[in-house]
Amino acid sequence: MQALLDVILPVFLVIGAGYVSVWRGLFSDSVVDGLMAFAQNFAVPCLLFRAIWTLDLGATFHPALLISFYSGAIGGFTVGLLGARYIFNREWEDAVAIGFCGLFSNSLLLGLPITERAYGADALEANYAIIALHAPICYGIGITAMEIARARGSSVARLPGKVLAAMFRNALVVGIALGAAFNLLGLGLPGPAEEALNMIIRTAIPAALFGLGGVLFRFRPAGDLRAILFVCAITLLLHPAITWSLGMSFGLEVGQLRSAVVTSAMAPGVNAYVFANMYGRARRVAASSVLFATALSLGSAWLWLSVLP
Repeated sequence: MQALLDVILPVFLVIGAGYVSVWRGLFSDSVVDGLMAFAQNFAVPCLLFRAIWTLDLGATFHPALLISFYSGAIGGFTVGLLGARYIFNREWEDAVAIGFCGLFSNSLLLGLPITERAYGADALEANYAIIALHAPICYGIGITAMEIARARGSSVARLPGKVLAAMFRNALVVGIALGAAFNLLGLGLPGPAEEALNMIIRTAIPAALFGLGGVLFRFRPAGDLRAILFVCAITLLLHPAITWSLGMSFGLEVGQLRSAVVTSAMAPGVNAYVFANMYGRARRVAASSVLFATALSLGSAWLWLSVLP
């Protein structure tokens, strides 16, 4: 029990420090926005660039690993979408935004540091394989579904272009794509440039976690409690349960199973709210789900870490 708390609590204490700093007026909203812009648009893309650049792509991208994780993610999206439509009677556009909350787990800011603290830095290769495809797959599914919902009765011929343009405006996707290019082409960086890259990378996770706490302060819950709890159940229970079941069936290596299940047991990422805000749909449900599920993921992380070998 104490060992698990030693793994999980430091991550949430950094998030809590950001939350309290904004709550007490020590950090303004504009400063938090600047910190998150630095983390999400520069530091984290640099982290992903180096991770993908240095991965053994052939050994890391194990089909069973990716099928286990993304089957759970797509299952969460489907249940969220249909539940929002037929249980909560939301319009299709709202249903897509709510489904996206069940699709986009916080693989980077929660899954990565908790896995590292639990199993060590050498255990992160499977995490990076998941993260490399996370934004492209999730945004591809979400944007495609939303554009289909919005285009009811009209042509969807422009849909592929809209999806690709939206994805490649995302700095995380750009970092991943550049890392893959450097890896496949065998490219390198001069020593000083690589050291500068490493300096930025060292700030990525602490800055992002602290900024996440500040952002979560804005997501104070309001209404739609049943829908919010529905999303929490999908993200913290259904997604990891599917991933764990498939991973065990496929006989995943212990390290891969750990990375897949821990990542799938995380709350929706802030990108769930960004997606809802981008389309102006189900923003209150998305924002409050990020806040509620992030708090509850302290318990879900403990649960799944205790279940895993």
